[in-house]
Amino acid sequence: MKIHEYQGKQLFREAGVPVLDSRVARTANEAADAFKALNVPVAVVKAQIHAGGRGKGTIIDNPSQRGVQLVKSADEAAEVAKNLLGKRLVTVQTGPEGAEVNQVFVEAGCDIARELYLGIVLDRGAALPVLMVSSEGGVEIESVAAETPEKIFREHFHPAMGLQSFQVRKLCKKLGISGTASRAADVFMKRLCQLYVDLDCSMAEINPLVITGSGEMVALDAKITFDDNALFRHPALKELRDLTEEEPAEVRAGNAGLSYVKLEGTIGCLVNGAGLAMSTMDIIKYHGGEPANFLDVGGGATTEQVVEAFNIILSDPNVKAVLVNIFGGIARCTTIATAIIEASKQIGISIPLVVRLEGTEVEEGKKMLAESGLAMITADDLTDAAKKVVQAAQNA
Repeated sequence: MKIHEYQGKQLFREAGVPVLDSRVARTANEAADAFKALNVPVAVVKAQIHAGGRGKGTIIDNPSQRGVQLVKSADEAAEVAKNLLGKRLVTVQTGPEGAEVNQVFVEAGCDIARELYLGIVLDRGAALPVLMVSSEGGVEIESVAAETPEKIFREHFHPAMGLQSFQVRKLCKKLGISGTASRAADVFMKRLCQLYVDLDCSMAEINPLVITGSGEMVALDAKITFDDNALFRHPALKELRDLTEEEPAEVRAGNAGLSYVKLEGTIGCLVNGAGLAMSTMDIIKYHGGEPANFLDVGGGATTEQVVEAFNIILSDPNVKAVLVNIFGGIARCTTIATAIIEASKQIGISIPLVVRLEGTEVEEGKKMLAESGLAMITADDLTDAAKKVVQAAQNA
């Protein structure tokens, strides 16, 4: 689950991670009031969307407007907010369609002496969280990793013990930080690592992390995502979810207990099991097609869930053909066959449908489909199914 910068900054503040004074605004007048309340000579107005690259992002119908702008008066803050709110901001992470800006973040200006990058993610290979820092703050970390990977420094830490002072000193030495700034780093980095563990984050990123003229460390950004599987431990975090920032079909699937991710292809996939779903997508691409989604109905899928899965897949206008690939274990092939028949009755399936069933009650399931009178293409194995669905999509 992702949250906005202003929400992340509040979590930082509660954890003792230094941030600047700030206000959220949802109208131009609120932005002006926020500037006045900050009582500073300079502030920054930031568009709030679930995407990075906002500083270089532009409004679709007004390319001169950036997603992050400096203002020196309440009137300027109101004008910038007016040009951002309700508009679509395009960044390197949104795609050409952009994302709608529904609120802006008005933050006090800062005496910036130096900009750094700091991020924490889970290193699955080491089975430990890893703190990453770089001297290249304000730059997309993907570009740094690709072009100058030697400028990224890492320290793994144990969740129960947290980041240790000797590790902070190692990182400071590599970054060329000393004196007051190194002492500030010891507090800052330890608290951020503790927040990462305490809130079951999957990522915590600050870009840029700044060192002020007085040697203090301040988070000028806050990008946090949480492990969905751990949210039951954090009911308060669930309240931070902004459904307007999420793909509607993915929200709908989540409400039905389905794992769904929308993609850009033309072949809808309905599969049970995440591993099988990934394999299905891979083999579709291998044979020249493009999957339109990842959709795992799960091992214990019910007829109602599978019908809803069809509804979600067919709601995508880009889908030209559907591949149902089921290995019956807990979810029996007869359950899937019943759902396919029911979906056809309820919503109609007017595009090519390729079905491959294997596993528990497979013969009974195939018989049900054969006797249903539905127009579909059957396949004997996954390769056969992939070839047939790619051809069907190309001919559609």
